[in-house]
Amino acid sequence: VLVLSLQVCQVYLDMWTPHHMSRWIFTGLLLVFLVLRVFLQEMYQSLLDDVTPYHKSRWVFAALLVLGFLARVFLLQFINIISILNLRFSYLIDHVILGFGADDGPELPTRANEEFRPFIRRLPEFKFWYSVTKSTVIAVICTFFDCFNIPVFWPILVMYFITLTCITMKRQIKHMIKYRYLPFTHGKPKYQGHEDTGKVISPK
Repeated sequence: VLVLSLQVCQVYLDMWTPHHMSRWIFTGLLLVFLVLRVFLQEMYQSLLDDVTPYHKSRWVFAALLVLGFLARVFLLQFINIISILNLRFSYLIDHVILGFGADDGPELPTRANEEFRPFIRRLPEFKFWYSVTKSTVIAVICTFFDCFNIPVFWPILVMYFITLTCITMKRQIKHMIKYRYLPFTHGKPKYQGHEDTGKVISPK
């Protein structure tokens, strides 16, 4: 296979050898494309970095985007499903433990003398928002093409969603009970150290 590939490459090189101008034009266009691609990637990443601290604004934008998509689906009677259920539940799973069968790896501390390890989500909040927003944008774009308008019996979709939710929630509850953690940081008790009384204990 390697010899055949080299022979094919050599044939194409021999075909392009006399076309000097075409080769240089193709090389120039390829370089322009690569530079433009790197430039657009840097701009896109810079935009994501700029919006990272604005949690509320990002989620308001995502909510408006989802509402706009649902309104478009309702008005056009367009059947298109966004699967964000697994993203939502992955946000609740501890990053340290990858699954129920991962008992050989590190676990969360269950005793006072064990090492403290903070709760780290498998799917960070920003990546969750980014995935939801990107999925919604792709779904909105799909509504402009009739080839994605697949007729589906909606009660089947409802039953599938309910079944998937029950199965996933059951697994998540078992997981939280097993490793004794809560996926919510709001309302947890905060512990403070002892305050300095200022008293000086003289040596005896």
